[in-house]
Amino acid sequence: MTADASSAGTGGAVGTTGITSTPGTTGSTSTASTPPPAGAGAATAPAHRDPQVLRWLGAHTASTLGDSVYHLALSWTAVSSGTPAQAGLVMAVSAVPRALLMLAGGVIADRLGPRRVVIASDTVRCLLVLGLAATLLLTSPGLWVLAAVALLFGIVDALFLPAVGALPPRITTRDQLARVQGMRGLSYRLGAVLGGPLGGLAVALGGQATAFGVAGLLFALSIPLLCALRLRQLPAGDETRDGTALRDLADGLRYVRGHRVLGPLMIVVLLSDLGFVGPFNVGLALLAEQRGWGASGIGWILAGFGTGAGAASLLLTVRGRVPRAGLLSGWTMTVGAVSVGALAHTAHLAAAVALALSVGLLAGLSGALCNALVQTECDPAYLGRVTAVASLCSLGVAPLSFPVTGAAIQLWGIGPVYAVSAAICALAGLYSLAVPAVRRAELPRG
Repeated sequence: MTADASSAGTGGAVGTTGITSTPGTTGSTSTASTPPPAGAGAATAPAHRDPQVLRWLGAHTASTLGDSVYHLALSWTAVSSGTPAQAGLVMAVSAVPRALLMLAGGVIADRLGPRRVVIASDTVRCLLVLGLAATLLLTSPGLWVLAAVALLFGIVDALFLPAVGALPPRITTRDQLARVQGMRGLSYRLGAVLGGPLGGLAVALGGQATAFGVAGLLFALSIPLLCALRLRQLPAGDETRDGTALRDLADGLRYVRGHRVLGPLMIVVLLSDLGFVGPFNVGLALLAEQRGWGASGIGWILAGFGTGAGAASLLLTVRGRVPRAGLLSGWTMTVGAVSVGALAHTAHLAAAVALALSVGLLAGLSGALCNALVQTECDPAYLGRVTAVASLCSLGVAPLSFPVTGAAIQLWGIGPVYAVSAAICALAGLYSLAVPAVRRAELPRG
C-alpha cells in the first residue's frame, strides 16, 4: 500500500480522553485531559460538519490537486526536453531526499508544530512551481533546471508529509479521527482523479508554463485555509523540547519500538506496501501488455481500484467508527491478498477490473483503519515522528521494490511474482492478527 492508496498516513490523539505516556510505554494511558480550544463548546460537531475540519479538508484537497498537476507537468516537460532515460531520472530525483530526510521532517513537525510546517511547505512549493512557470515563459531551461526543482520539491515533501499526518488530532476530537481519515482518503482520490485531466487540459490550452502556474495557484489556495485553522493545544509538558533534534529523533524511534500497537503496525505497513506497490505499478503495465489490454486496460483497472478505495473511505467517513478495527483491518488485508494474486491469472479485462475493485475496497479499508489506529494510539507529542516512520515505510522503502518486481517478472514471469507479492500482503494481515494488542485494538467511541 502507498501512504494513501492502501495503508500509510498516520495520526495521534488530543481530546478529553487520556494520552499515551512516555517513550517506551506499552500503550498505557494517563487520565490527564487536554483542554479544548478557546471558544469551544461542551460538544464537538461531527467531523463532516466541523468548520475546522472542512477548512483542513479544503486545504488538503487543493494541495493534493496541485501535487497531481505538478507531477504531470514535470513528466511532460521532462519527456519533451530529453530522452526517456533522462526524463525518468528527473522524475526519480525527488524520491532520494524524501526518503533520506523523512525522519528529520517528523522531528521538525513535532518541534515547530505541524501547521507551521505545512504552511511553510505549501508556500515554498507554491513559489518554487510559480518560479518554474515564469522561467518557462521566458526561456527554455535545460533538464538540470527541472532536476533542481524536483530535488527541492522532494526536500519539501520530506517536511510536508509527516506534518500533514500530524494535523488531524490538533483540529478535532479523538473520537472523530477515523471519520477524518475517511475524508482524507476521499480528498486524495479526488485529487488523483481530477489532477491528471486538469493538468492535461492546462498543457493543451496554454502549454507547460500554464500547467505549472495552475499547480502553483492550487498550492497558494491551501495557505489561507491552513492559516485559518485554530489548533488544540497539547499539554505543556508534552510540548517541551529540552534535547537536541537528534535526541528527539532517537526518543521517537524508541517510542515506536516500545509501543505495543504502533511498533507492530509499522511492520504491517512495511510488509503490505512491499507486497502491494510492485504489482499495481510495474506489474500492472506488464500484465496489460501481455494480455493485450493496452493502455486503456490499465486505465480501467486503476479506475476499478480507485472506485473500491474511494468506497472504503466513504464508508469510514459516513460511519465514523468501525467496531473491532484491528481485527477487521487484519482480515481485510489478508483477504485482499487473494485478489492481488488472482490478478495474474485472469484473462478477461472485466474480471481484472472486478479484482482491482476488490483490492481497492479491502486494502483501502485496512489502510484507513491502520491510519486511524495510529492517530488514536499515538501520543500527539510524537505524532510527527511516528507519521514519518510510517511514511518512510510506504513512500521511502516500498518503491525500492519497483526494479526488483520488473527484474523478477522478466526472470520468472508474472504468475510467480504476483503469488509472492500476494503472500507478502497476506503475511502483513496474518501478522496483524497474530499480535494481540493490534488484533484487539479499537477506535474510540463518541
